[in-house]
Amino acid sequence: MTTVLRVPEELSARVPAEQRGPGLGRHSVRLLVSRGTAVSHHGFAELPRLLRAGDLLVVNTSPTLAAAVDGRVGHARVVVHFSTRGDAAHGGGRWAVELREPDGKGTTRPRAGTRAGTEVLLPGGGRLVLEEPLSARGERLWWARTTADVPGVLREHGRPVRYSYTARDQPLSVYQTVFALPSADGAGSAEMPSAARPFTARTVTELVSRGVLFAPVTLHTGVSSAEAHEPPYAERFAVPPESARLINAVKAGTGRVVAVGTTAVRAVESAAGTDGVVRAAGGWTELVVTPERGVRVVDGLLTGLHEPEASHLLMLEAVAGRPAVDRSYEEALRGLYLWHEFGDVHLILPEDKPHAENCYSNSR
Repeated sequence: MTTVLRVPEELSARVPAEQRGPGLGRHSVRLLVSRGTAVSHHGFAELPRLLRAGDLLVVNTSPTLAAAVDGRVGHARVVVHFSTRGDAAHGGGRWAVELREPDGKGTTRPRAGTRAGTEVLLPGGGRLVLEEPLSARGERLWWARTTADVPGVLREHGRPVRYSYTARDQPLSVYQTVFALPSADGAGSAEMPSAARPFTARTVTELVSRGVLFAPVTLHTGVSSAEAHEPPYAERFAVPPESARLINAVKAGTGRVVAVGTTAVRAVESAAGTDGVVRAAGGWTELVVTPERGVRVVDGLLTGLHEPEASHLLMLEAVAGRPAVDRSYEEALRGLYLWHEFGDVHLILPEDKPHAENCYSNSR
């Protein structure tokens, strides 16, 4: 970012919105809205009135996994974060994992000394052996082979990945979004697609009643690591034919395509050709959306607030431009918005796109 910003520790959302006081729910978060460098402040419950009939929300249906599991390396305690399940092209049934160690405060910190051949004993007697780093970028994530039924281990012994800025462990239900659907193969996201967390069934119903459309896609997110601020690794995604057709129809009309979360942007942009047409697609994507690459499909973005070092800000800049991102983040800090997965959200909308006033009830 042009302006160097520091996010004070007290602006980290330590618990979900519904646990901050009586009568509150998931929707009880603030909504910062930016159109270019113009910024306005709202509550998330106002979202249906900020969108208009014919707009389309692209939502990620990936369920969140209980991806953190206790283990041992020799006599030392470790925590395994199961990031991504491999396939024939990415390891033949292996898992990408991150080994961390308990920090004595109920959370974890990076573990030093991890190397190929490290063997981890898992609950239930299964074993995990690290084979090679996932990427030449570093040795945080490793491909590992295991004798364990990992989905079974996660169901029986896992808990959601948690970082030190949160107050306590939470049940897995806290990390599921209203759009999450179970995967036939047990795949899912190691970290919650958190931009969709404030949505409730009531919010979705109100949006539909106002003529807002929904296009489901899937992108299973890996472990991002709170410390590393790395670009995303390869992740599994799918854009079904019905969603591709709906997105293209909205693009051809006067509606706006608004992605709910950076994961939805990555999925739909991975399925878009250079002509801007979205085609049904699936598999692995290594796409990193940057200002240089730009966006071909999305007009707007609903997302959480990201730390100034986070690679996600490059995607925001690709959608809105650097001046708009700088301005909105200055306003978020000035307004004491809350950061991270339980925090407030930011709706980026295009500055202008003509529409017939009599078609819409109030003007992501």
